[in-house]
Amino acid sequence: MASTAFDSHLEGLDGAHGGHHSSLQHQFDSLEQQKESSTLGMWMFLVTEIMFFGGVFTAYVIYRSTLHGVFATASHELNVPLGAFNTAVLIGSSLTMALAIRAAQVNQRKLILLFLFLTMALGMTFLGVKTVEYKEKFDHHLVPGPHFNPDPEHVSAELVQVGDKAQIFFALYFIMTGIHALHMIIGIGVLLWLFVLSWKGRFDSSYYNPLECAGLYWHFVDIVWIFLFPLLYLIGAHAH
Repeated sequence: MASTAFDSHLEGLDGAHGGHHSSLQHQFDSLEQQKESSTLGMWMFLVTEIMFFGGVFTAYVIYRSTLHGVFATASHELNVPLGAFNTAVLIGSSLTMALAIRAAQVNQRKLILLFLFLTMALGMTFLGVKTVEYKEKFDHHLVPGPHFNPDPEHVSAELVQVGDKAQIFFALYFIMTGIHALHMIIGIGVLLWLFVLSWKGRFDSSYYNPLECAGLYWHFVDIVWIFLFPLLYLIGAHAH
């Protein structure tokens, strides 16, 4: 009888420390400690990302203040409706990502799979629209470099007049949106991995921290676009 009580006490300790959970790594005492550590690591990573994008945004602000008229003229060549559509797409993807985490919290495995799939589909939609925009720039010879030569039949006369100065705007456009698209591709890859794990039943109300960390990354990438859209697309909205 004493042995039974002792065994029950040990089981209670193991449960408190998450010892029976297959997702608990050996270096942690409990799932809670593991969650706090991984979440802190993700926030530290996002801080480095903020510094990285901060440098690019700083370069943009400096050139924009120096060449405001040129930037306003060049921004007229961006497709505002497509940019706005992509903004709505990413806002929707943030919602589906949050719903996927919520589904894990209430043990709805099928909903986890559904919302992860929708998040990836919206991300792919964003990249598809971006590809269309990039193709327009190549077709109109608006890609910075030796072949930069705005086509007068498809671009404004004002852009032709500002000449090579417009290359600075389009260089920043491709750098900033290209880096952002790369982060989207990485995010979709991470979500695909989480989708496979969810298919195997890895996540439930007791363990869903990888979904939360991926959600933080995804929301960050979406927020970056929220800044990129007005800075790049709307700068010339009231300029002539």
